[in-house]
Amino acid sequence: MKYMIREMNENDIKQVQSVAKISWHDTYEGMIPTHIQENFLKNAYNDKSMIQRMERSHLYIAEIDQKIIGFANFSPVKEKGVVELFAIYLLPDFQGLGVGTALLDEGIKRLNGVKKIYINVEKDNQKGKNFYLSKGFKLVEEFDDPIDDYVLQTERMALIL
Repeated sequence: MKYMIREMNENDIKQVQSVAKISWHDTYEGMIPTHIQENFLKNAYNDKSMIQRMERSHLYIAEIDQKIIGFANFSPVKEKGVVELFAIYLLPDFQGLGVGTALLDEGIKRLNGVKKIYINVEKDNQKGKNFYLSKGFKLVEEFDDPIDDYVLQTERMALIL
């Protein structure tokens, strides 16, 4: 399987929205009520939000033959080299094949001065937590994270580079 990692552009928005929706539903089926997922996706990944993400953060996509199979969204580097990893989402068929690692590595390579990366992950998202733990992230905090009328049990993890 040959894939390419590159910066996202406006032409990628619809495919990225689709990846977010498919991967969210696959990951959170039975964990987060469907209507909460839909509301989150509608707010976080609508066209306006995607443009703002592109202007205010760093987005990298993974593609095969011009089909986007995943993406990662990083904050700019903040004080003391801190970066927030807002998301790494992959289509289910491409998970476990090294694409998520390549997206993480691309962000680390391109973000000058990054020393620590934080990620928030839902406590019951074992697949996501296993990925981050395998990359060297460590649990630093647990907290409640309200979304609409639902409360996520969130774990904050950090990777020190």
